[in-house]
Amino acid sequence: MAKFLTKLISTGLFSGYLRPFPGTWGTIPAWLIAWFLIRGNQELLGLVVVLTTLVSWGASHAGEKLLGHDSRKIVIDEWAGMFIALLFVPHNLSFYIAAFVAFRVFDVIKLWPARQLEKLEGGLGITMDDVAAGIQANIFVQIVIYVAERLQ
Repeated sequence: MAKFLTKLISTGLFSGYLRPFPGTWGTIPAWLIAWFLIRGNQELLGLVVVLTTLVSWGASHAGEKLLGHDSRKIVIDEWAGMFIALLFVPHNLSFYIAAFVAFRVFDVIKLWPARQLEKLEGGLGITMDDVAAGIQANIFVQIVIYVAERLQ
């Protein structure tokens, strides 16, 4: 049962098994949860960010023991990063799509300090590069929102 739960959580409800691009597939459930269930409630989203980041750290560490070092199947870290990318973003489909795309881009290109954080040991390294990518995506989307509002 423990192995099943570890796989369930670390693979983001098994979305990390989807191919190609398991990181992208693994991000989609978090985006859907934010869009349909959290619906712009920033207090709830903030709580979800904290809880998901902590769960990601532990689940990624445990998942790595079952699935291999930094396995592409482990995508709970994408959930943490996606929720961070959406923090303080208005519940607007265009902005949510922009946050999704920005997060995936920043997660793939791994600007400083994401690449360095990825080298941390175990679940911490797996999670923290996505936290950095989520922050970078959020900053980018906040700039997009600011510019879009000024152009109206």
